[in-house]
Amino acid sequence: MKVSIITIVFNNAETIADAIDSVLGQTYPDIEYIVVDGASTDGTVDVIKSYGDRISKFVSEKDNGLYDAINKGIGLATGDVIGLLHSDDLFYSKQTVTQIVYAFLSANTESVYGDLLYVDKQNTSRIIRNWISGKYKKISFRYGWMPPHPTFYVKRTIYEKLGLYNTYLQSAADYELMLRYLYKNDVSTTYIPSKLVKMRVGGKSNGTFKNRLLANQEDYRAWLINGLKPPFYTRFLKPLRKLLQFTFFKFKW
Repeated sequence: MKVSIITIVFNNAETIADAIDSVLGQTYPDIEYIVVDGASTDGTVDVIKSYGDRISKFVSEKDNGLYDAINKGIGLATGDVIGLLHSDDLFYSKQTVTQIVYAFLSANTESVYGDLLYVDKQNTSRIIRNWISGKYKKISFRYGWMPPHPTFYVKRTIYEKLGLYNTYLQSAADYELMLRYLYKNDVSTTYIPSKLVKMRVGGKSNGTFKNRLLANQEDYRAWLINGLKPPFYTRFLKPLRKLLQFTFFKFKW
């Protein structure tokens, strides 16, 4: 099984090498690694080019934002399975992709996801949030649940069948895509009960209260776009789940 991994980056010379090394250090042998850069000007391109042909495909040009760049990467992918590793992120271990492939093959599933750690930007050993996903239940979406997007891997045929990321949404396109795939179209999925990705803190949708409010509005819009109407409490429970992931809480949600 061939796995395409896509890294999206723009002006992130500080951590892009960590992400690239994390992918190239995987023990799984059949990885197609695609890096899509948004015409960086801070030295990021030089860092990427220093890896030569160890990176399968590299594009550096202006885009229309994160999700447009992701869609571009998916269009370049030829793997059986497609996943993302952003330029601030790291795989939890060198065996992570092997775990992902094993889950696809053993469960005969169309998608997989696992657990995610949010870590300090400078000290990636310091855990800020521990996102334990749990087994998938369709009804959980109505209670604010979603899989951690950086751990979500999908067969390429599903992208071809159900479409790519909706670039109309600025912060909730990942949520909309997973809602569309899993909830609306019943794409099969399998939970990997293991940490898969370490994500540095500072995501776009959570940076400020204003951004969180806008993201909450987009989460609601993601349901409407798909002809769905969530219960009134869905949009309030979703951010609450995030609060309960912080390490000072001793119980799981």
